[in-house]
Amino acid sequence: MLLTLALLAAAATPLPKKGEPAITPLTQTSGGVRPAEQLALRFDHADLTFEVLPDTETLNGTATLRFTATAPVATLLIDLDRNLPVTAIAIDGTPLTLASWSNPEGRLAIRLPRALKAGDSVTARIVYGGQPHVAVRAPWDDGMVWSKTPDGRTWFATTSEGYGCDLFWPCLDFPTGEPALVDIHIIVPKGLKAPSNGRLIGVDTLPDGRTRWNWRTRNPNTYAIALNVGPYEEISGTYKSRFGNTIPMSYWYLPGEKAQAERLFAEFAPTLDFFETMVGPYPFGDEKVGVVETPHKGMEHQTINAYGNDYAKTLEGFDWLFQHEFSHEWFANQLTAANWDDYWLHEGYGTYMQPAYGQWREGRARYDAMMQAERDKIVNAQPIVKGKVLTEEEVYESDKGGAGQDIYYKGSWMLHTLRGLIGDDAFWTVTRLAVYGRADPRPGNFRPRFGSTAEYEALVRQVTGKDYRWFFDVYLRQAALPDLVETRAGDRVTFAWTVPGGGAFPMPIDVQIGTTTTRLPMTDGRGTLTIPVGTHYIVDPDAKVLRRSVAVEEMRAWRPTHGAR
Repeated sequence: MLLTLALLAAAATPLPKKGEPAITPLTQTSGGVRPAEQLALRFDHADLTFEVLPDTETLNGTATLRFTATAPVATLLIDLDRNLPVTAIAIDGTPLTLASWSNPEGRLAIRLPRALKAGDSVTARIVYGGQPHVAVRAPWDDGMVWSKTPDGRTWFATTSEGYGCDLFWPCLDFPTGEPALVDIHIIVPKGLKAPSNGRLIGVDTLPDGRTRWNWRTRNPNTYAIALNVGPYEEISGTYKSRFGNTIPMSYWYLPGEKAQAERLFAEFAPTLDFFETMVGPYPFGDEKVGVVETPHKGMEHQTINAYGNDYAKTLEGFDWLFQHEFSHEWFANQLTAANWDDYWLHEGYGTYMQPAYGQWREGRARYDAMMQAERDKIVNAQPIVKGKVLTEEEVYESDKGGAGQDIYYKGSWMLHTLRGLIGDDAFWTVTRLAVYGRADPRPGNFRPRFGSTAEYEALVRQVTGKDYRWFFDVYLRQAALPDLVETRAGDRVTFAWTVPGGGAFPMPIDVQIGTTTTRLPMTDGRGTLTIPVGTHYIVDPDAKVLRRSVAVEEMRAWRPTHGAR
């Protein structure tokens, strides 16, 4: 009788449509300028229990959060979507009255029984639940993705990079708000599995047949914690690292896809070897390399990257989406930008590592072809870096003034140009220092860290012994590309850089005359060569420099009215 009533109640509960329930502007915003109360907290530990109820598309949670104050704090301000109402809070084990907290706009305010001094710790236990916001088109927007497998079973995932972790758990929704340690417990219906971040501690079977999946992870990016639920099958193995450690690898996929899943899993080890060769040790080797098939395209969820690329085949011979999301284990999860304004460090590097992998696998021709495929995607409408604290939307969304896809493709081409300018050894040394904070990373001698554009520029200066601010000023802090202007006087051809802002731009440029290539140093932004009239020459024959292209501009202007060709 009780089961029948429960089923009737579930059937009577309306399910939210895509984009429902509505979220507040505060919940839709991730990052940006933070209140002093949040900046005064160090997030030590989160113990998160999630009960997933697919029939009603409900998520019930209990979050036990431990903070240490770095400055005096009288109120805890914790980001949480108000669609997940709080039913109970205890501070250091003592229950609070309902009047002690409020959450009108998506930031839970908890009045502490006693104010904290710098160095004091506090533990908050928060019980909450409801129907969380459903994504419209994940991962390009965020929320819950409730889906079904081909045979009609539950297939569920979360995405939260854009709107933030507060869509489904109480958190500090800005990049440096990541907890040092997280325990995750996911309760799912019988027959379903719940792969998540970090190491699997164990699976408990509850009296009603449901299972609780227990995971532990360290220093996860704020949006990296992910729930994935489905009737998964698993392929697992180990990788013997070139650094001496053995790394577990797992791929969770839908039933009926074993052959395709095995081919994707076969890409794990060589891709890992590439990153360890060119950059350094896999940052989470003591946890796992984890990938899970999801009902959305993909996302860099630390040690449990989401994959939804339908096992697509490409000319490059590897799955670009798997490789891209995996690159974020280094460029997002190990090296995390402290401010959304610096997220080209994530996306620029994450995009550049596909051509770099193409070169590692097949050689320069593949690299050049892949770089050229990225070139016409550069928009140049906004600077990549604004020099202030920004929200995610102010970076990723062009209609809100963000650089949008330029943090991917222009960031990638900027790195390509930098590599050509300072040389391979210096470029990869800078990359390694940015990722690990040291030039000699080994398993166990580094931790996830925060980085910035300013630090990256300083590393280039440190490694090369030269100040390249002129380079970053043009490519990061200006929207328009540098333009190389040619003028001829008889047999003398002069090349001069014109850059937005009118500053110095001593970018050397190669010129091929016949079979001979000459590098012009362009020390003051200008250089002259003797090229007899009628002699064929090629400027920048190996496309080393990101610069204005009239052909690309004309194609971009033509394409909207003529359609893709």
